Amino acid sequence: MTAEPYVPDTKDLDELRQGARACHGCDLYKDAIQTVFGEGPPDARVVMVGEQPGDIEDRRGEPFVGPAGKVLDRAITESGLDRSATYVTNAVKHFKHRPAAPGKRRIHQTPDRVEIMACRPWLLAEFAQVAPRVVIALGATAAQALLGPSFRVTRQRGELLPWPESAYHAEDFAQPGGSARILATLHPSAILRSDDRDTAYKGLVADLAVAAQALAG
Repeated sequence: MTAEPYVPDTKDLDELRQGARACHGCDLYKDAIQTVFGEGPPDARVVMVGEQPGDIEDRRGEPFVGPAGKVLDRAITESGLDRSATYVTNAVKHFKHRPAAPGKRRIHQTPDRVEIMACRPWLLAEFAQVAPRVVIALGATAAQALLGPSFRVTRQRGELLPWPESAYHAEDFAQPGGSARILATLHPSAILRSDDRDTAYKGLVADLAVAAQALAG
């Protein structure tokens, strides 16, 4: 089970996006409305990787346009990062969810390791075209997709890390010259679920500010 046969041999992000629309690399496409590919400039200095699109993203075909996306946009601005120079994507490109009654918002389910690995060729293709200075993993699923299943966001959030040689297939994500670094933080949806949203949000902004300071240095 892999998306690899569907990934076109191209250096154009728009062609990759077009190819991803027909991806049947795992079974998630069967219950999703459409593929939700990454968006942003090909010369982005920052790439943010989330878990998967949500209900609104699946309906609109764009990443991070729902409530969590609005939280992320605000946090990016307040942290000092440039939203226009940021490429946003997800480890999994189709929405995995539980069935819902007509007219009700579908509730997401966390993708499993098989689904994450099946979608990995699309993430690799995106990284091949975008050479950021900083990669930000939003939440545990994204962090483990990039750094391996043993990585824990709660232990190392907000730390600017090199691509560790021991990471799970980290060499696949290495950037030209080895210049990119990675930082893990909470997914913005976790802010919306938090009992103390203000504190959780401030933590997200503080983590992103670490990346902003690194880019300014």
